[in-house]
Amino acid sequence: MSLTEVLWRVSLSFIVLFVLTRIMGRKEISQMTFFNFVSAIAIGSITANLAVNGNLSIRNGVIALVIWTAFTLLIAFIDIKSKNARKFTTGEPVIVIREGRIMENSLRSTQLDIDSLRALLRQKSIFTLKDVQFAIFETSGRLSVMKYESNQPATKKDLNIIPKDNIYPLATEVISDGLINTENLHRLGKNKDWLNQQLQNKGIHNIDQVFYAEVLPNAALYVDKKDDASS
Repeated sequence: MSLTEVLWRVSLSFIVLFVLTRIMGRKEISQMTFFNFVSAIAIGSITANLAVNGNLSIRNGVIALVIWTAFTLLIAFIDIKSKNARKFTTGEPVIVIREGRIMENSLRSTQLDIDSLRALLRQKSIFTLKDVQFAIFETSGRLSVMKYESNQPATKKDLNIIPKDNIYPLATEVISDGLINTENLHRLGKNKDWLNQQLQNKGIHNIDQVFYAEVLPNAALYVDKKDDASS
């Protein structure tokens, strides 16, 4: 390739990649799932070939980039519209420590060994498992940790305040994307009548008004409505 063609290919590759990444939005960086990670590598590889591989025509390289980006956006759109599809493409968070006990089956299902789990905990400045009440392995590969209340920074124990026992250990999703999670309701010992009554107490008379709702540890209901006004 001539120097002029190299400059043209590199410049075009940069512009096309910049435009496509802007179209795909921030999720590729801020909340990268395994699919996002693989997709980003593939897009980078195609762009690199477009920039330096003279055997790949510019037209075919740009078409390949556009089509791959379109597939990525399609998957993202399906994830937003369908919770079942999101479970299939992205997976679900997995509780790997529950009430201080390691869930061996969960570790096996996530292909996470005890050494890797301890390393993730150390990244959270946790050096002993006995401090952990819950640990959740997120779909992004990060570990979310809730310490026992008495071991949290600036704890009530340090202030000689008796911790208030919560009814539930974790906030529990009961409505997501406008759909009722009957399994979680049943796990909490609640039903749809209870949920509808709680919504009515908040002035919500139609489930279609709700985008997301969860039962807090103190048994209160947090609700986020659909179509919130932008700030």
